[in-house]
Amino acid sequence: MHSQIIIKGFREAQALCCARIREISVKMDSEDPAAQRLVLERCAMTSLNSKIISRYREFFGKMVVDAVQAIDNYNNKNDIGIKKITGGSATDSQLIRGVCFKKTFSYAGFEQ
Repeated sequence: MHSQIIIKGFREAQALCCARIREISVKMDSEDPAAQRLVLERCAMTSLNSKIISRYREFFGKMVVDAVQAIDNYNNKNDIGIKKITGGSATDSQLIRGVCFKKTFSYAGFEQ
Protein backbone atom coordinates (compact mmCIF):
# COMPACT_ATOMS: atom_id res chain seq x y z
CA MET A 1 0.00 0.00 0.00
CA HIS A 2 1.37 3.39 -0.94
CA SER A 3 2.20 5.85 1.83
CA GLN A 4 -0.06 8.54 0.30
CA ILE A 5 -3.07 6.25 0.74
CA ILE A 6 -2.16 5.67 4.39
CA ILE A 7 -1.76 9.42 5.00
CA LYS A 8 -5.08 10.14 3.24
CA GLY A 9 -6.83 7.60 5.48
CA PHE A 10 -5.15 9.05 8.54
CA ARG A 11 -6.31 12.58 7.65
CA GLU A 12 -9.87 11.41 7.05
CA ALA A 13 -9.88 9.62 10.41
CA GLN A 14 -8.49 12.73 12.08
CA ALA A 15 -11.23 14.90 10.54
CA LEU A 16 -13.92 12.46 11.72
CA CYS A 17 -12.48 12.40 15.25
CA CYS A 18 -12.30 16.19 15.44
CA ALA A 19 -15.89 16.49 14.22
CA ARG A 20 -17.06 13.98 16.85
CA ILE A 21 -15.18 15.81 19.60
CA ARG A 22 -16.83 19.09 18.58
CA GLU A 23 -20.20 17.29 18.64
CA ILE A 24 -19.90 15.94 22.18
CA SER A 25 -17.93 18.80 23.71
CA VAL A 26 -19.39 20.66 26.66
CA LYS A 27 -19.37 24.44 26.56
CA MET A 28 -18.29 25.95 29.86
CA ASP A 29 -20.24 29.00 30.97
CA SER A 30 -17.64 31.41 32.35
CA GLU A 31 -20.40 33.29 34.21
CA ASP A 32 -21.17 30.38 36.55
CA PRO A 33 -18.08 29.35 38.58
CA ALA A 34 -19.98 26.61 40.45
CA ALA A 35 -20.92 24.83 37.22
CA GLN A 36 -17.38 25.29 35.91
CA ARG A 37 -15.93 23.74 39.08
CA LEU A 38 -18.35 20.80 38.83
CA VAL A 39 -17.21 20.03 35.28
CA LEU A 40 -13.55 20.28 36.31
CA GLU A 41 -14.11 17.95 39.27
CA ARG A 42 -15.85 15.41 37.03
CA CYS A 43 -12.94 15.53 34.58
CA ALA A 44 -10.43 15.05 37.40
CA MET A 45 -12.39 12.13 38.85
CA THR A 46 -12.66 10.51 35.42
CA SER A 47 -8.90 10.66 34.98
CA LEU A 48 -8.40 9.13 38.44
CA ASN A 49 -10.57 6.08 37.62
CA SER A 50 -7.63 4.12 36.22
CA LYS A 51 -5.20 5.00 39.02
CA ILE A 52 -4.39 3.11 42.23
CA ILE A 53 -6.24 5.77 44.21
CA SER A 54 -9.49 5.36 42.26
CA ARG A 55 -11.34 4.54 45.49
CA TYR A 56 -10.61 8.10 46.64
CA ARG A 57 -11.37 9.84 43.36
CA GLU A 58 -13.93 12.22 44.90
CA PHE A 59 -11.45 13.28 47.59
CA PHE A 60 -8.52 13.77 45.23
CA GLY A 61 -10.67 15.19 42.42
CA LYS A 62 -11.63 18.14 44.61
CA MET A 63 -8.03 18.55 45.76
CA VAL A 64 -6.74 18.59 42.18
CA VAL A 65 -9.24 21.28 41.15
CA ASP A 66 -8.31 23.33 44.24
CA ALA A 67 -4.62 23.06 43.33
CA VAL A 68 -5.17 24.10 39.73
CA GLN A 69 -7.39 27.01 40.71
CA ALA A 70 -4.89 28.12 43.37
CA ILE A 71 -2.20 28.94 40.82
CA ASP A 72 -2.60 32.25 39.05
CA ASN A 73 -2.87 32.68 35.30
CA TYR A 74 0.83 33.49 34.97
CA ASN A 75 1.99 30.35 36.78
CA ASN A 76 2.78 27.04 35.18
CA LYS A 77 1.01 23.77 35.96
CA ASN A 78 4.47 22.39 36.73
CA ASP A 79 4.36 24.59 39.84
CA ILE A 80 2.00 22.01 41.36
CA GLY A 81 3.98 19.29 43.10
CA ILE A 82 3.36 16.21 45.20
CA LYS A 83 5.44 15.38 48.25
CA LYS A 84 5.16 11.71 49.15
CA ILE A 85 5.43 10.76 52.81
CA THR A 86 5.25 7.13 53.89
CA GLY A 87 2.66 6.06 56.42
CA GLY A 88 -0.87 7.22 57.05
CA SER A 89 -3.96 6.94 54.94
CA ALA A 90 -4.61 8.38 51.50
CA THR A 91 -7.28 10.60 53.05
CA ASP A 92 -4.62 12.15 55.31
CA SER A 93 -3.41 13.96 52.18
CA GLN A 94 -3.90 17.69 52.08
CA LEU A 95 -3.34 20.64 49.82
CA ILE A 96 -0.94 23.19 51.24
CA ARG A 97 -1.00 26.50 49.41
CA GLY A 98 2.14 28.56 49.02
CA VAL A 99 4.65 25.81 49.76
CA CYS A 100 7.54 25.30 47.38
CA PHE A 101 9.88 22.31 47.22
CA LYS A 102 13.26 22.46 45.57
CA LYS A 103 13.43 19.93 42.76
CA THR A 104 16.43 17.66 43.13
CA PHE A 105 17.47 14.63 41.17
CA SER A 106 18.92 11.55 42.74
CA TYR A 107 20.60 8.59 41.20
CA ALA A 108 22.15 5.31 42.32
CA GLY A 109 24.99 6.08 44.71
CA PHE A 110 23.75 9.66 45.27
CA GLU A 111 24.38 9.63 49.05
CA GLN A 112 27.89 8.16 48.85
